[in-house]
Amino acid sequence: MNASRKSLPVGLSIVSIVCFNFASFISNGLPLAVLPGYVLNTLGFGSAMAGLVIGLQYLTTLLSRPLAGQLADRFGAKRTVMTGLAFLAASGLLTALTFLLPTTPWAGLTLLMAGRILQGVASALISTPSCTWAIGLHGPSRTAQIMSWNGIAAYGGTAIGAPLGVLIRDHLGLAGIGIAITLLGCLPLLFALTRRPAPLLPGLRLPFRSVFMAVLPSGLAVACSSAGFGSLTAFVALYFDSLGWDNAAYCLSAFGGAFIFARLVSPNVVPRFGGYRVVTVCMAVQTLGLLLVWLAPSPLVAILGSALTGLGVSWVYPGLAVETLARTPEANRNSALSTLSLFFDLAVGLAGPVMGLVVSGFGLAQVFFCSALLSAIGLLLMLNLQRHSRR
Repeated sequence: MNASRKSLPVGLSIVSIVCFNFASFISNGLPLAVLPGYVLNTLGFGSAMAGLVIGLQYLTTLLSRPLAGQLADRFGAKRTVMTGLAFLAASGLLTALTFLLPTTPWAGLTLLMAGRILQGVASALISTPSCTWAIGLHGPSRTAQIMSWNGIAAYGGTAIGAPLGVLIRDHLGLAGIGIAITLLGCLPLLFALTRRPAPLLPGLRLPFRSVFMAVLPSGLAVACSSAGFGSLTAFVALYFDSLGWDNAAYCLSAFGGAFIFARLVSPNVVPRFGGYRVVTVCMAVQTLGLLLVWLAPSPLVAILGSALTGLGVSWVYPGLAVETLARTPEANRNSALSTLSLFFDLAVGLAGPVMGLVVSGFGLAQVFFCSALLSAIGLLLMLNLQRHSRR
């Protein structure tokens, strides 16, 4: 009874900090279904420019990851997250001005791209520092629990953001998207003022190159896993269409449902069995799931494979994050996790164009074979990391 009373405030405290990431990912999702049409139909630019406007934010996030980690290590995670929320509010303001001001197409595009750049920086400043803020308050023993809630916030926020953006556009106009992003920066920023900061940890701040090399083995495993997720989201609908199957959306629903289910029903699996061991099992399950999608004789089997892929992906990042923090000096905690996230960003971002080359050369089905092969390589990496950790 006493244990449950003590755990509840800790859980609420974790959620109260992870919620900043939830707000960030909702903001990321809001423009996804809206901006391409505006760039194409209203501003009159081509599809390449529409793709650039969407991709610019993610490229900026990728490039800002190392800086975000170093800032959080030097000045504290709370100050970094609050700076990110301020950037998010500013990006929403620029986005709203794009739709409100009577400007030329090029001026409107410039405002829009400036807003996307600020939103990309904001995402980097909020995402990993939110986790390390909670870890700093509640200790490394809570890392898996914090990462679990953070993953739910990230995937849930993205899932909510895209349809919500369409709803806002239909009822409030395009400027409502920018106003909503501004509110999602300002209101959490006010709430962040009420949360206590995590203590700054003393110690030598390692240069980014040293942190990168230390995280590299785990980062490669994250990339091998994340490439499967990126390929599934990018190509499963086209794969179903090529086979004349319906209900491709159920694959993504099965993936997301299995991912969240695994996070919720097994919150203590990493502390109990160890990160490397759990991730090894996850990579094996993910490999099996992607092979099922590749060889699926029916839509039902492909959906089952997607669910297994979601189960496999679920604990890869938290498990490797726990092991990374255990092997990183505390003063470099933020830099280490930001670097680990860098590999996730790279894998998901490159999955589309790289697997697109596979499609053009070998067909859609081979995308999932290649993804399974990468997952199997990740499994071998994990077995090697396990062997070294025992030594």
